[in-house]
Amino acid sequence: MGAKQCDKSFRPAHFLNRELSWLEFNQRVLDEARDPANPLLERLKFFVIVDSNLDEFFEVRVAGVKQQVESEVVERSVDGRTATETFSAIVRRVRRMVDEQYRCWREELLPALTEAGIRILPMAALEPDDLAWLKDYYRTKVSPVLTPLAIDSAHPFPLLLNKSLNIIVRLEMEKNSVTQPYLAVVQLPAKLPRLVQIPRADDRRDYVYLGQLIGHHLLDLFPGTRILGWWPFRVTRNSELYIDEEEISNLLKAVENELLNRRKGDVVRLEVDHGCPPDITQHLLETLKLSADDLHRIDGPLNPTRLMMLYQGDHSPELRDQPFVAPTARSLRGKLDLFAAIRQRDILLHHPFDHFDSVVEFLEQAAADPDVLAIKQTLYRTGGDRRIIGALMNAVKNGKQVTAVVELRARFDEANNIQWARALEEAGVHVVYGLVGFKIHAKMTLVVRNERDAIQRYVHLATGNYNATTARLYTDIGLLTCRPEFGEDTTALFNLLTGICQFQGLKKLIVAPFEMFDRTLALIHRETEHARRGLPARIIAKMNSLVAREVIEALYLASQAGVKIDLIVRGICCLRPGVPGVSENITVRSIVDRFLEHSRIFYYENACQPEVWLGSADWMPRNLLRRIEVNFPIEDGRLRERIISEMLAVPLADNTKARRLQPDGEYHRQAPGPGEPAHRSQVEFMERAIAEENGASSTAGGKRKFQEVKLIPSPFGPARRKRQAAP
Repeated sequence: MGAKQCDKSFRPAHFLNRELSWLEFNQRVLDEARDPANPLLERLKFFVIVDSNLDEFFEVRVAGVKQQVESEVVERSVDGRTATETFSAIVRRVRRMVDEQYRCWREELLPALTEAGIRILPMAALEPDDLAWLKDYYRTKVSPVLTPLAIDSAHPFPLLLNKSLNIIVRLEMEKNSVTQPYLAVVQLPAKLPRLVQIPRADDRRDYVYLGQLIGHHLLDLFPGTRILGWWPFRVTRNSELYIDEEEISNLLKAVENELLNRRKGDVVRLEVDHGCPPDITQHLLETLKLSADDLHRIDGPLNPTRLMMLYQGDHSPELRDQPFVAPTARSLRGKLDLFAAIRQRDILLHHPFDHFDSVVEFLEQAAADPDVLAIKQTLYRTGGDRRIIGALMNAVKNGKQVTAVVELRARFDEANNIQWARALEEAGVHVVYGLVGFKIHAKMTLVVRNERDAIQRYVHLATGNYNATTARLYTDIGLLTCRPEFGEDTTALFNLLTGICQFQGLKKLIVAPFEMFDRTLALIHRETEHARRGLPARIIAKMNSLVAREVIEALYLASQAGVKIDLIVRGICCLRPGVPGVSENITVRSIVDRFLEHSRIFYYENACQPEVWLGSADWMPRNLLRRIEVNFPIEDGRLRERIISEMLAVPLADNTKARRLQPDGEYHRQAPGPGEPAHRSQVEFMERAIAEENGASSTAGGKRKFQEVKLIPSPFGPARRKRQAAP
């Protein structure tokens, strides 16, 4: 419906490339690793995340682009590039990023770690006692699990597992008085730590790379030979799962089979040590059927994701962010009966600034409550949380009907979800896998309770997963409500996911893929019409990614009509803001900070009758058209005002960790102007949570910080400024 109203005059130059936009997001993560204002171990964490992100980017996105290159279909992306042109641009951008990433390691992080007493030592720098200890460690812990693999006519090149770290060895051996050259491969065991810590009697933390340790003892693996050289290398494979749900009879078994194939997918990237000789890298490329564009020379540790062990543990608090333990949400503090609290009014939970335990306790109370008849929940990434899974299992033991809609295809969590799906089934939970062809990405829990001979339904809807680990690391929002229409809609949606019926439309919730696409466009077009008629019109949207062309075009039309649009997009953004005559009224911010920005919030001014929607869906084709997603309105005026004046206003005022997207696709970091106070949104949310827990006037410092947060200039104009500043 709405797509037909979009102006087809928008040209490729009005859009940014999806893959390159993602790489710019990863650059913003790298910027945090390079920022000396961040504590050292937090910088290390961001450095590791950069590499982990790149791994997934190659496993999924680059693999897909390469498949497009090899296919017979020739088409252009929204920004006008062919797949070949996109791949070439990716290669150039990744090379620049990887060069900067490892320069950061060599020139900034490694020297700073050394100065802080966390040293990674070369074998040549070790004392005899250390060498003796490492030799014993190698012989007892490492050598028994190594397998030297020759490469010759009798031994074909081995199948290398995805993202495994390997060593290619050049050696020679005398045979029949003739010296023969050979190549061999040694795969580093994934189960062993990539850094071996040398025991110390004091607080020093000294390590050696496992690869260096193995390289030092290669003659033990190849006795009677002469080692000419050895170099680490690593391959990345296409890790997308390819499942035709229409042709399978058992989705769980099909996903399990595809997980085995993932380790053997086509190679899409070869990383080699920068010192590896050209003839060996060429041999690897030819063997793996790769081109020079797929080769990345690394001047530093391959697979730095394993360096995360330097961050883990309770050492070096002075090198970390100050600890933050989220308090219980203010609306639930001191409330022992969660059902009674929800009956009083809707409850909003802002994670990680409100403790996720409230969600878990909601489940646990439901599992133990004799008046609860049924529990239904979607599970996308559980993280194996034993309290959440345990609550569902306990509910079955207590005689309740329990249903879990488990998404088996949550990328890179498939094996974990299969394990928990089986455990839930064995405990008596009804486990279903949703609708054929659609991932279940909605986040919702329904509790059915018998109260005074009537049925009352309690609902939890959220922007993030039921995962206590990520709830401490991601910013997300959840709503607890017992509004009858929300309960009816959630019941109908669960029936759709578990039964056989057609979507009939709902009263309050907006559900993808059935109506969210058109409803999203309709809400944007409504603001456009208001602006054309001279009525107040405004859009603020916070999400992870903005890709859908039709939505972007609708935003362009709204901007041209005079609608002021502020977007907070953490990752991919294909919209180009600030283009004269196209998007002059649109701003785009991205915030990369201590916590991963993950909440989705959508605000529409609606001619002074504001609407606020939260949900699980980004503005991407996959979310709007190929997944089960839920957006839900905030109908409690008090909560709606809190979202407007806090959860949107505070990030919009961030001038410390926010970056503004420019018309040319570059991101510029925000900084306070002359005489302007610094605002770092996540820190201010933490300060607000602590101040509210202690009481705003408990200390002068707490009171000052709390008031400082409250007085952030409103982006909504004078009509809202007065309400925002009120305590």
